[in-house]
Amino acid sequence: MKHIETHKVPLLEKPIRLQEYAVGIFKTIPTKSGIKKAIKKELVFVNGKLASTALFIIGNELIELFKTEETTSFKRLELPLEVLFEDDYLAIIYKPSGILVSGNSFATIDNALQQNLTKSTLFDAVRPRPVHRLDYPTSGVLLIGKTTSSITALNQLFEKKQIQKTYHAIGIGKMERNGEIDFPIDSKEAFTTYEVIKTVPSVRFKYLNLVLLQPKTGRKHQLRKHLLSIENPILGDKEHYIEGLILNGKGLYLHASSLKFTHPFTKENLSIKKELPKKFNKIFP
Repeated sequence: MKHIETHKVPLLEKPIRLQEYAVGIFKTIPTKSGIKKAIKKELVFVNGKLASTALFIIGNELIELFKTEETTSFKRLELPLEVLFEDDYLAIIYKPSGILVSGNSFATIDNALQQNLTKSTLFDAVRPRPVHRLDYPTSGVLLIGKTTSSITALNQLFEKKQIQKTYHAIGIGKMERNGEIDFPIDSKEAFTTYEVIKTVPSVRFKYLNLVLLQPKTGRKHQLRKHLLSIENPILGDKEHYIEGLILNGKGLYLHASSLKFTHPFTKENLSIKKELPKKFNKIFP
């Protein structure tokens, strides 16, 4: 056998079964089923002794993974992510534009989380999961749950509208300085407030506006559909647009710039921000 990976267990809140704790600690075996197979094939050792699926981890153990010549490694996505905030319960990361949050594709934020986040030491730690979504072409802050109780609590905060999301976009055409958009989406109530921060003239589009947006509901493509409904579609949008006002090759100018909420466990008031992408600054320096 050949030694391939080592993991030092931090101090844990309470004991946890090895096959549960070990999910996500090894780059070559990211899944629970893979860990169970490795243990049963006698490829996992704890403090120098052969491990079993019945073993409980209490903290400070040294876990080692070995492989045989026949052992194959899982294909692993290599996608470095910027972590803006992280503790044992949750994390907030920066999602670049042009990447799916989740889905059947291999290259997704969901698949890259384990390599970028520290495994929670709490008893109900799970594989980190996004608790909301951002569209493929949208960049910005994304909230991640790291434990079962945290994922449940964060979903409840969203349902109760206790998480304030702020976006920035570039809207096309002449706009009112601020306003409210109350326009149903898929026959469901949808509400957004907006404020124009800055306007510049444009030869092609007449005016371009840097707009601060705060959605009060969370419908699919809400901001994109809402700005189109007032005839100020978002620059670069190829799905919700006005004929003749499509910008090709620069992507969508929509950015999730901040999240504000009270941490459901530590009660800390969190306000996590991410600056505008460089392409915004080229239009609004």
